[in-house]
Amino acid sequence: MIIIMLGAQGTGKGTVAGLISEQIGIPQISTGDIFRKNISEKTPLGIEADKYISKGNLVPDEITVPMVDDRLTWEDAKNGAILDGFPRTIEQAEKLDEILQKNGKKVDLVINLVTPKEEIIDRMLTRRVCTNQDCKATYNIKLHPPKVEGICDKCGSPLKQRADDSDPEAIKRRLEIYEEKTSPLVEYYKNKGVLRTEEVSLSVNRMGKDVAEDVVRDIRNNSL
Repeated sequence: MIIIMLGAQGTGKGTVAGLISEQIGIPQISTGDIFRKNISEKTPLGIEADKYISKGNLVPDEITVPMVDDRLTWEDAKNGAILDGFPRTIEQAEKLDEILQKNGKKVDLVINLVTPKEEIIDRMLTRRVCTNQDCKATYNIKLHPPKVEGICDKCGSPLKQRADDSDPEAIKRRLEIYEEKTSPLVEYYKNKGVLRTEEVSLSVNRMGKDVAEDVVRDIRNNSL
């Protein structure tokens, strides 16, 4: 099963994807995580990607697409994957369709998360991530704090704030890019009949874990 997570930064895509991944046993593939790993290790890919990410811009397709294509061939993804952060444009979506088609697969479900902009900015400013690349757990010091301040519940590694989460103006710029480049994907996948839109917001008392529970239940009941 191939699942795609859509939604602006800070809507909880990573949280929802992680919970679904744990429950149904397919990997969560985050382009952001792969980029950050390469940036921290100063690989050639990381150096190139950082030129774009540090300015709040999207990484070009010639860097991103081959990376995703390769990742989908790994053994753990033979039964499917949850893509978090890809595709971000119609062009990437079309290339993904080609990648999947050559392997006899297709996009089965697209989960589109929506959250008010003011709430997104606050979430991102208060988001903390595990520094252990093998764990990558995400917390929010307001909504989902760790049991011990600054320490990951799962592996005990230190937590940190991402550099791109510390500047409100950079966050606004990222949201603008999302609206311009990525939101047309909603219509693209709606037309394919695989779109599922979920509001994630304190205002409706519905968070990422609630969405994940409902999706997993529907997958197990074969009602998707």
